[in-house]
Amino acid sequence: MEKQIDPRILRTRKLIMDAFIELTKKKDFNDITIGDITSAATVNRATFYNHFFDKHDLLERVLSESVMREVLQEVSKHEVINEETITSIFNSIIKFQISVSNQCQRSFEALAPQIETNFKKELQAFFSERAQRQWSNQIRIEIEIFAVMLSWSLYGAAMHWMHNRAINPEDYVKQILRNIKLG
Repeated sequence: MEKQIDPRILRTRKLIMDAFIELTKKKDFNDITIGDITSAATVNRATFYNHFFDKHDLLERVLSESVMREVLQEVSKHEVINEETITSIFNSIIKFQISVSNQCQRSFEALAPQIETNFKKELQAFFSERAQRQWSNQIRIEIEIFAVMLSWSLYGAAMHWMHNRAINPEDYVKQILRNIKLG
């Protein structure tokens, strides 16, 4: 039987995470202090440290538990790796990045490396799991290499599009698909 987590713990954790998200909209990540976070969340420092090691741990948890959840929910709707899946993931990455860069303009540069790490890790796990089911006759290492290449390539392509925007995203993803052999 799964152990229930006390709702007060979940509520406090959410208060801290929400306060942090709001602070990243107003201040540069490097300028945000634990005092800022605890004050905005109306909790004390000991409570903060009961939930998180430091603000970097908080950032990682916010990205993986809160922000990335939206993207991963959309991605997880896909059962197989195909052109529709690739297009959907590409668009989700762009949508997420635009949202974060607009909401957290002051902190975006500081957040970018952690966002990239989380995206690649989660996408790699997604592609690996789907590819193992889809191509069960493939050697595991081949599946892992495929998952790494596709996750990193797709994230990199989305970032390239974000920085250049020379063509619309639909045409850009069509170019990607011409260069990927699925199956």
